[in-house]
Amino acid sequence: MSKTEIIAELPNLKREELEEVQAKLDELAGEGWCDRGELSEADKAQLDLSLARYAKNPNAGSSWEDVKARIQSKLGR
Repeated sequence: MSKTEIIAELPNLKREELEEVQAKLDELAGEGWCDRGELSEADKAQLDLSLARYAKNPNAGSSWEDVKARIQSKLGR
């Protein structure tokens, strides 16, 4: 089966099958970045903006503990 055929069949898969395919792709990709670890200009601009906002008001955000707790509660952990 060619890559084109595989990609064409993806929309026909059930959610569980897509999750299985994604898990295999993640396994094959390992810890590497698909983009070679380079940030886009938009990503760099967003990070610069976030750092500038933080410098102006470092207490405006949430602590890591609060963020982690919110994420875990949404995941049902």
